[in-house]
Amino acid sequence: MNPSTSVQDLAAKWIAARRLYPIYFELAREFVIDVQPCPDLEAGVEAPGRDAVEHASRWLSDMDAKIQVHQLRQFLQTSALVDQESLVQLLKHHLGNAAKSDAVRDKIDFLLVQYFSQIAPSQVNEAEVDMGFVANALEPVLGPVDLKMPVWLNALDRVRESARRCTSLDELLHGGILAQGRKAKLQAGDLFFLPVALVAFTRFGYLMRRVFFRLMHADLNVILDGLNELENKGIQTLDCRRAQFSADEPISRLRMICQSWKVMFQAEYSSGQPLRMLVDLRASVEYALGRRTAQPAAAKPATAPTPAPVSKPLSQRTPVPIGKPMAKAAAASVPAAGSSIAKPANPKTPVKAAGKLTPAKNEAPEFEVSSDSGSSSES
Repeated sequence: MNPSTSVQDLAAKWIAARRLYPIYFELAREFVIDVQPCPDLEAGVEAPGRDAVEHASRWLSDMDAKIQVHQLRQFLQTSALVDQESLVQLLKHHLGNAAKSDAVRDKIDFLLVQYFSQIAPSQVNEAEVDMGFVANALEPVLGPVDLKMPVWLNALDRVRESARRCTSLDELLHGGILAQGRKAKLQAGDLFFLPVALVAFTRFGYLMRRVFFRLMHADLNVILDGLNELENKGIQTLDCRRAQFSADEPISRLRMICQSWKVMFQAEYSSGQPLRMLVDLRASVEYALGRRTAQPAAAKPATAPTPAPVSKPLSQRTPVPIGKPMAKAAAASVPAAGSSIAKPANPKTPVKAAGKLTPAKNEAPEFEVSSDSGSSSES
């Protein structure tokens, strides 16, 4: 810290550190990151000296180096500690980072999309989400932005248009579209941190998330309709080994899983496995209905999940060792693959119809639809 730092600057840094400290410490606890408490921040000192502020700044920098973007993404989606003001503080903290590394870029990218998603009107039309609309929403974080667009940012609109034409998650995941979006961000280099680029990438990430919601609900509706059709044909179970379920998975259970997946995806944005399961389940249903000519290949059984660590009250916080992050909810619901064949349903058993799912109005979480838990948030 510069010796000439004013008293006002020291006070501002301390206020920011005190707001970020409980978030960072709980994040470390949830993901079992090795960390020692910061004594002055822990004690809630009101008027610290310069040394205390410097120590707090180093503590936050050390935590920034340890926290991965997918961990930040998962924590912010599920923690009650994080509100809109906290997101602003996190954004200002990372935007003020002199290091323009890939990790800093990805965290800023996610935080901007998350912040904009929370403050954007739930019923906003996609056509209204232009650069001016996004820049105005981000002004509390970025300040006024000159919206003169560099030519190289036009690539984002081309990628988004390709995504808009997709009709299924399978097409989005395996059509190379997400890779094009990541490539555009990587090629931007330090230009990514230009205010106009931050606005453009925020708009891109938000609109891509809306594409994801549309395709996710479309796939779920296709699966639910297909399950009803199979039941009407007298089929009671389905071979879903491709989707990491059993060879004779009850259709009634698959329906319940599909109905709950919309909620589950809100906690599984950092892993591609649940989305691959959704894509593969649709393929299994369509094969059973004769709409696919090739038998879906069976996937390997999922690994048993690791129990999540139990958090202690803040007053009992102690240093924790390095370990694995908490287990994914999706893995916990995956059964071992079976070997029996489909059975006809009892014709006297009533068939329950499942209604189609509609996207919730205020769904704001950022979703990760690639297979890499640490990949960029534009996907």
